[in-house]
Amino acid sequence: MTREAPRPTETREQAASSPGHDLTGDLRYPPGSLVLLAGLPGAGKSTLLDRLYGLRGDEKGPVRAGEAWVIDSRQSRNWWAPYLASIPPRARTPIVYLTHVWRISRALLGGGRGTVAHTRGTWPHILYGFAWLARWMGGEVHLVLLDVDPRTAREGQLARGRVVTDAVFARHCRRWQAIIRRARGGSLPPAAGVTILDRPAADRLRAIRFDERSAARRGG
Repeated sequence: MTREAPRPTETREQAASSPGHDLTGDLRYPPGSLVLLAGLPGAGKSTLLDRLYGLRGDEKGPVRAGEAWVIDSRQSRNWWAPYLASIPPRARTPIVYLTHVWRISRALLGGGRGTVAHTRGTWPHILYGFAWLARWMGGEVHLVLLDVDPRTAREGQLARGRVVTDAVFARHCRRWQAIIRRARGGSLPPAAGVTILDRPAADRLRAIRFDERSAARRGG
């Protein structure tokens, strides 16, 4: 199931037909789901999480927000910063990334609570691993794709002061376009559902909720 958040030109009737997205700007998922927020580097994923959950940007571990865990890769980077300052940035990245993946996996294995996690992209082996863990714990994996053009993403990198190389960014852009084409084609296995947000839709998003109403809708 792929749903694209209502754009400003859509009517209320068109907006109401988008499953799981209501007119007040909420995305709703069954309890225990893992929601992965994906996008190009600089697309605004951390900015969106900051706004939705009141993050400051200096957290070093997952943040509890009601009945959900919020996990940003920035948290792992902050935790490792005092220990990895003396090694090259390229050598730090795998350590930070593995810590981030481990923290998401630990949240899934905890069971019961929803999890919202930042991810730069949707690497197939990682996505399949998360989906397997989620199903084992009785949950699902859903994707929220923050789709902005490469120029906007580059500006976001400059604004935050962390710019990836041209070669790396070009590789991310190619992969991202393939992901978006597949998502708009109707599915992105093994995710149970996909929501595509452009920047205006992301700005209108008010909350990501995990509730029984969403579970009942999927079940019936």
